[in-house]
This record gives sequence, C-alpha cells and structure tokens, in this order.
Amino acid sequence: MSIKMKAALKEADGTFKIEQVDRVKIPADDWVLARIKVSGICGTDLRHWKKHEPDLECKIMGHEMSAVVVETGPAVRNVKPGDRVVVETLLGDGTCDWCRVQQYNLCPNLYKVRMDTISRSFAEYVVGPSTKFHILPDNVSDEEAALLDTFSVSLHAQKLSGLRINNKVAIIGAGPIGLAQLQLAKLSGAEVIVFDIVQSSLTLAKSLGADRVVNLETEDPQVCMKLFNNGRGADLTFECAGGESMTTTLPLAVSITRIGGKVIIVGGFENGNTAMELNWQDLQKSEISLIPSASYGFWDIYPEMSICVELLAKGKINAKKMITHTYPLDQINEAFETAQNKKEAGAVFVALMIS
Repeated sequence: MSIKMKAALKEADGTFKIEQVDRVKIPADDWVLARIKVSGICGTDLRHWKKHEPDLECKIMGHEMSAVVVETGPAVRNVKPGDRVVVETLLGDGTCDWCRVQQYNLCPNLYKVRMDTISRSFAEYVVGPSTKFHILPDNVSDEEAALLDTFSVSLHAQKLSGLRINNKVAIIGAGPIGLAQLQLAKLSGAEVIVFDIVQSSLTLAKSLGADRVVNLETEDPQVCMKLFNNGRGADLTFECAGGESMTTTLPLAVSITRIGGKVIIVGGFENGNTAMELNWQDLQKSEISLIPSASYGFWDIYPEMSICVELLAKGKINAKKMITHTYPLDQINEAFETAQNKKEAGAVFVALMIS
C-alpha cells in the first residue's frame, strides 16, 4: 500500500480542494525527500487563482517553502534527515547550454521540469536534487525562510540592474517582491522611493527603510519623483507589481526614469501577449534601458538563495515584518482570498502552515 500525503489540488474553477494523494518518492541517489513546514502565496500563484487552466487541473502548485529533511539518497552529502532547510524550486533540464553554466533560471524547459518535481509546495512533502536544499541557521524561523525565494528574486534583479551606492531608486509595487527590493537597495546604499495604491503596504515600506512613499491614488508620481531626485527621474526603477497592473505600471516606470536610466522588469506578465502602450520614440531618445529579470540563480560563484539566507541570518534584511497572515493548508482558499484582497485585508505575505 502506498504512503499518502495531504495536498491542495487545483480545480477546474481555479480554486483548490484538499485531497490525500500518493506521497512523492526519491527518484535518484542525489535527491532528497522533505516534509514541508511553511509555504508562501506569491504573485505568480495569484495570477492562476480562480482561472480555468486545464493544464494545471488536479496539479499541486506552490514554490516558496521551508521544510525538514526526512530522507536522502545514498549520494547526498550536504544535508541529512532532521535538517531544517529552505528549498530552491528552480530546476532546469540539466542538459541545455544555460543549465551548463548555472543559468538554470533561463532553461527553456524550466517550468515543465520544476512543476513536475520540486515546485509543489502546497502539499506535505516534496522531493528535489540535494543542491536545491539549503540548511537554515537556528535563528531563522520556518516562516521567515518561506520568504527567501522572494528575496532571491529581488537580489537577482538588483544584480542585473548594476545598482551603485547613492543611486536614486524607484520601486513600483509594495508587495513582497517590492519590499524585498527596497531592503536590498537600502542595504547597498541607495535612496529609495516606493509607489503603490495600498496605504498599509506603503506604511510597512516606510518602516522597512523607504526614504519616501507615494500613494498613486492621491499623489502625482511625476511630481514626487522629481522632488525626490532634484528634478530628474530615477536612476533605476524596479517594476515589482506585475500581473494585470503591468499595462499601467510598466509605462509608469518608464515615465519616472531619468534620461539614461534603467527600468528593471521584476513583476511577472500575464500569460500570453500583453498589449500596452509605451512611448518608444521618447524611450529610444532617452536611452532608457529595459531589463527583464527572471527568477534567480547564481551571482558569480554564489547561489543567490544562499546569499539571502546569510543576509537574513545576520539580521541585514527583515522577513518577519512582511508576514501579515497565516493559515493552515486546509484553509488555502481563504488564504488566497486574503492575499488577493490585499487592500481590504492589509495583506503582504500570506503563509500556509503545512506541518
């Protein structure tokens, strides 16, 4: 008789049902089985909420998690049963040119491979290659660790941006990605202005070190940006909202960036082509660079996830303040409603307590 585990399966209407399914098994000598402790709900998950997507029906989703190692294959050396870990859920095919140079976040088969294996955190157990399991220091809680995926995404975007000390940085979107982007930019010596429409998120941004926050519903972003940088736009603008708002937030990002500046696209697009208007002539004449950023991987010889583990353990970034709500896995639909209705609920990072 097979061993079972609890999991949230996506239904035809885009909500979830809790079922008992066969527990995952270690498929190779260098893989690990872990019991998931906490999983986060991120913007990518919300883009699939209440949408009919046949390819995802009856599938386990989720990709932000902390866990405890239960079993290891005979070739595993870096972790052992009982170790608390954060799980990196980016897994390419291991054979393409990008995987060969540790740019697995750009693997053409990334989503298929990861969603069939390690990117399944809305369940009790997960399996993956041992290299994707990073040991947690004792002073980092399971709840905080679930945010390390978020910080890694923002760290990768900062690497691509070339951010320098005293840069004037604009961040659009004060969700988990934007607040992580804010903290990393401040840690690197930048001055940061944050834009959003959710006042509770802006208040949190201020408490996490933002030099200026702007409510887009009550203030003029152009005026605020020019006042912030002596009549110029931002040196760097990070678009961290994504989703359906991208049709307005990306043009806004370009409009508040100075001549010769950079716009880093961190927020995810909706599936398929997104039609939006950009003033391409002005963008070209201003030599504003558009830099897409996709997930995370390595910064030189260091895994970006490991860098974030170290920053969190040393108290240089704050994940605890970003956790606003927690729910048991059985209440995953209520948790998604809260995460979706952030303005009414005051939600930033919503955590699912798995075990």
